[in-house]
Amino acid sequence: MAQTGGRKRIWGWYFFDWASQPYNTLLLTFIFGPYFAQTATNALVDGGMELSAAKAQAQAYWGYGLALAGIAIAILAPILGAVADSSGRRMPWIWLFSAMYVIGAAALWWTAPANFSLLWALFFFGIGLVGMEFATIFTNAYLPELHPDADERGRISGDGWAFGYAGGVLALIAMIALFQSGANGRTMAGLSPLFGLDTATKADTRIVGPLTAIWYAVFMIPFFLYVRDTPKPDAQRYRVGAGLSDLARTLRDLPKHPSLLAYLGSSMFYRDALNGMYTFGGVYALGVLDWSIQEIGIFGILAAISGAVFCVLGGRIDRRIGPMPVIVACCIILVATACLIISLGPNSVMGVSLPEGSALPDILFYVAGASIGAAGGALQASSRNMLTRQGNPERMTEAFGLYALSGKATSFLAPALIALTSDLTGSQRLGITPVVGLFIVGLILLAWVKPKGDFAT
Repeated sequence: MAQTGGRKRIWGWYFFDWASQPYNTLLLTFIFGPYFAQTATNALVDGGMELSAAKAQAQAYWGYGLALAGIAIAILAPILGAVADSSGRRMPWIWLFSAMYVIGAAALWWTAPANFSLLWALFFFGIGLVGMEFATIFTNAYLPELHPDADERGRISGDGWAFGYAGGVLALIAMIALFQSGANGRTMAGLSPLFGLDTATKADTRIVGPLTAIWYAVFMIPFFLYVRDTPKPDAQRYRVGAGLSDLARTLRDLPKHPSLLAYLGSSMFYRDALNGMYTFGGVYALGVLDWSIQEIGIFGILAAISGAVFCVLGGRIDRRIGPMPVIVACCIILVATACLIISLGPNSVMGVSLPEGSALPDILFYVAGASIGAAGGALQASSRNMLTRQGNPERMTEAFGLYALSGKATSFLAPALIALTSDLTGSQRLGITPVVGLFIVGLILLAWVKPKGDFAT
């Protein structure tokens, strides 16, 4: 294994996080997700459904769509990871999934309210989401090659995630400052939407899809320039059969590596819970607190800035004491944050009624957003570094494929549980409750994880 490719290679690797983050920030969480919920709600109300039921149903549709994408990723991730490790080539796969990212994101332009199709909106969003997730699997697998020191990889992972958050912040600021209009028809910068985008057709919001696609295409250039596959002397041609055989052997051997098995199980639950908070945060604010998409964008900027700062801090702590304490602390913070969010209503906090028009629920939701950004970013950065300690160094793409499988095998669980709970209770607020249980299960399973893994020498 090549141990390092120099600073250019590390910076090229950082740029994947910078380029890809807007899919999470702009599309999944803060702009398109709430837009989908708002547009779907209006369509359901026009069809005769009562408003509160329509809001819960729109949240459910979003959850079911994400669950289907998660199932597809769970099935294919470890297979493709095994095939890539057998061949020693990851880059062609990154090109393929980058194309899916760009096509899926750009196609969201065609989601105008007048001709809105739930099916096509979710289909194209899913294409881009699958592309983003698979590209992430293959780029994460380069992490062990960036530095020979396992402790330094914690810093590199944290800095990369922070750099990605910075890209997400800049893209989000550009979106709400130049394109997304508020109630007065002006952007956050006081301008008319750039290019004369028509607010009546929500073009000022739908532009988020093409903007995300262009952002990715431009900022992936450093990655493709400076990151190269490490030559593998015994490399094979792409053979699905060989990849499946290697994967089957790895799965059979998992019980021989209890720390890796426990970590895959633990991360499966806590990452699913975190994704549920990311995915439904903006939808929740729009439906429960009646925020505008522009307000949700400002909330997203706060969360992303907080995430960037604490990713750097978490990376330094990771380098000093290892990823395990960072993971545990972040999960505990996120449990408390989820409970706070569930307690918030337009006129109440933790069951205590507030005067009409009180700003306290909004203020506390901003606090919750900063907490999610800080703890969620540090958690993800340390989690991928933890996998480099748990996985087989010779089969790292496969290990990240299994990591994706563990994250996606139940990635439908949080959206599906939120969707089901929203359906059953008719309440968006109560619909978020399953994430608390998922975090707790993840914390319990960490008790069986060795900080340095089964493969430590």
